[in-house]
Amino acid sequence: MATLFIKNMVCNRCIMVVQNELDKLGLTIKNIKLGEITLEQEPTAEKKMKLENALNPLGFEVIDDKKSRMIERIKNVIIELVHYRDGDIKNNLSDVLSEKLHHDYNYLSNLFSEVEGTTIEKYYIAQKVEKVKELLVYDELSLSEIAYRLNYSSVAYLSNQFKKVTGLSPSHFKQIREDKRKPLDEV
Repeated sequence: MATLFIKNMVCNRCIMVVQNELDKLGLTIKNIKLGEITLEQEPTAEKKMKLENALNPLGFEVIDDKKSRMIERIKNVIIELVHYRDGDIKNNLSDVLSEKLHHDYNYLSNLFSEVEGTTIEKYYIAQKVEKVKELLVYDELSLSEIAYRLNYSSVAYLSNQFKKVTGLSPSHFKQIREDKRKPLDEV
C-alpha cells in the first residue's frame, strides 16, 4: 500500500480528474479523498513520473516533503469544513485542526504562516467568504440564513468580514453579479 499527497485538490471534480489519470496509468486506488490517495501498491518510479507529468498541466502536484503535505492537509480540512459541512463548524477551528491532524495548533499555525505567508485564520476567512459568494450567486438563501449556515454570530459580522476581504458589501456584490447576467435573447 502507498499514500500519495496531491496539491490543489479542492473539490469532488478534482477527485474525479485525478482518479481518471490514475486509471489511465493502471494504478489501483484503494481510497481517494481531497489531497490524499491510497494505492494498493507503491507505484514504480516510471509510473510516478508519468502521473506527475499528467497531473501538472491539470494544476495538480504530487507533494513529497512533509511540510507541504501538512499544509495541504490543513487546507483540505478547512475546505471540507467550509464547503462540504454546512453549519457543522461548532468547535473552534484550532480544536478541529488539532484533533484531525494530531498536532498542537501552535505548531500547525506557525508552519502554515511560515510556508504560506498568511495565517490559518485568514485562509479560513477567505474560504468562508468564497462560500458566501457562492451562496449569494445561487440566490436561494437570505443573508441571515447564510450567516447561520456558516456559523457567523450575526449578519453584521458576516457583512463586515465580507467587505474587509472583497471591498464590497454582500448586497453590492450580489447586485454586480446580477447586472453582469444577460437575458437569453441577448446572448
